[in-house]
Amino acid sequence: MADNETVEAILSRGKITADDVLKLRHSVFWKGVVTPDDAEMVFTLNDRLEANADPSWAPFFVEALTDYIVFQAEPSGYISEENADWLMQHVARSGDIDSADELELLVKVLERAKLSPVKLVTFALEQVKWGVIGGRGYIGASRRNELGVVDRAETELVRRILFAFGGDGNIAVTRQEAGVLFDINDATSETENDPAWSDLFVKALANFLLSTLGYQVPTRQEALRREAWLDAPAPGLGAFMSQMLAGSLSAIWDACTHGASDSEPAQSRGSSGLTIGTEPQATEEDARWLAERIGRDHKLKANEVALINFLKSKQAFRYPQLRPVLDCMAA
Repeated sequence: MADNETVEAILSRGKITADDVLKLRHSVFWKGVVTPDDAEMVFTLNDRLEANADPSWAPFFVEALTDYIVFQAEPSGYISEENADWLMQHVARSGDIDSADELELLVKVLERAKLSPVKLVTFALEQVKWGVIGGRGYIGASRRNELGVVDRAETELVRRILFAFGGDGNIAVTRQEAGVLFDINDATSETENDPAWSDLFVKALANFLLSTLGYQVPTRQEALRREAWLDAPAPGLGAFMSQMLAGSLSAIWDACTHGASDSEPAQSRGSSGLTIGTEPQATEEDARWLAERIGRDHKLKANEVALINFLKSKQAFRYPQLRPVLDCMAA
């Protein structure tokens, strides 16, 4: 652990200098192990002095705590339920994450861990939700748009969080993640949202639906990747959706379901590497949940219509699990 006199001197001075960071880095990392005491000390300094810290503090803060919770705290490489609770309590003592460094730490932990509890990624996504909807936490304080509008930066943060959670056993989008995406979509004005939000929302829900059919879906990086043409101005939501659905989402669906019978998902995909999941992460119950969620307020959103139209264009009626979702359009 860092020398107590050094820590007390920093706290008394009320400022973290570049020299302090060098000393702390040496004392924490020289032994090759970041201890629980080290982690508590780093959080204490950040809680009190983040606003008066040298720029070199932020990288050290994220690096030291990521190393501790991902690689030093047992089980190494994995985040336990208890360690997830510890991290959430420390980065959001008031219930919301109030600093860029703590938000970066949370996402970095999700990126580095092989497997994390679903509640940890749900917590990360909810930080975006409450920032966009209620102006809460760091995201709410730093945003430039009016409340209820998802901008490009917030969309890319959601994408990064979803990517980060795509480690071992987390290829398919979970019901909990889909639920937060629906919360954001329900509460925002779609005509004003950045077009990239529509792309991400529809792709994430299509990924979720593929897993309800029992398929081992492509990696999240492939299923949710951001198309380069999104940088070009779009002529309108309808044209945007048409172009988006003609792109990689359609290709992914075809790759997963090509050759499937009317009642069974495809088996081996040979060189494509797409095979039926031995332990599907979603079920027919998830498909029913999705249908209920889409029709919850008896008013279909543009993104929901785009998803249903895409499914119909791919003859998804062949799959009994998806019929409740397809019937939403007629309700």
